[in-house]
Amino acid sequence: MVALRNGSAYIPDLALVAEKDGKIILTREIGVDSQDDLTNRSILNVKDIVEFANIVDINDIRDIIGRQIQYNYAIAEEGIHNNYGANIGSLLLKEYGNDIAIRAKAMAAAGSDARMSGCELPVIINSGSGNQGITASVPVIEFAKEIGAGEDKLYRALTISNLVTIHQKTGIGRLSAFCGAISAGAGAACGIAYMLDGSYDVIKHTLVNSLAIGSGMICDGAKPSCAGKIAVAVEAGLLGYNMYKNDQQFLGGDGIVKGDVESTIRSVGRLGREGMRETDREILRLMIND
Repeated sequence: MVALRNGSAYIPDLALVAEKDGKIILTREIGVDSQDDLTNRSILNVKDIVEFANIVDINDIRDIIGRQIQYNYAIAEEGIHNNYGANIGSLLLKEYGNDIAIRAKAMAAAGSDARMSGCELPVIINSGSGNQGITASVPVIEFAKEIGAGEDKLYRALTISNLVTIHQKTGIGRLSAFCGAISAGAGAACGIAYMLDGSYDVIKHTLVNSLAIGSGMICDGAKPSCAGKIAVAVEAGLLGYNMYKNDQQFLGGDGIVKGDVESTIRSVGRLGREGMRETDREILRLMIND
């Protein structure tokens, strides 16, 4: 909700507004940095996430992960087979082929094609976002189908993907000009790395490489172009994994990359939370005034 404050048409805050019979009965402002009523996720780290995924009882996560697989892949299939938005998913398959890396990007993009253009199928979200929920899950599901991963491996891989995405988003905050698809694409790559390799070492390097490549993409609202951004985010994640698989990596001091995975996540979080504040304002000015 945009309103006037101090003579400005820009508000860096959101307001939750409840209406009844056309009358506003409740207004609650939520600041960009407000973390009221949120679960404390500050204890998350990649090593513990991988350990948790290895030992968690599948029955404890079966309901939510199972619904994520069912719902998010269903909307991806809807988007790939029908005409939604800019049809990024089906375009990728048409122009670039049908290998697993292309299908992972295409199916995730197709889910967004559908969601951003009127499809009413439900989606299991991540970090408050349907697009991030699709991005964090569909590429992992597609890879699982390709390699014949069993239910146990897929559920554990999706646990990693979802929690790594949440971990990254915790430092960025709920509202930022930083495109959340980058976080989710990197999270998905970590889930895929887990299925293909399983080690904490490859997962942490996949994540660092992915963030070095993709960080900085802007969020300019929910609309059809999100599908293209999702495809780019998944591509960055897969490139990050393939780099490390081939003994290549970005090192501390390479731009915003720090000496370890947690410091790099904090670096990207600061970029999204603090560094992109003015970017957020300028995006809104462009959207409102033009």
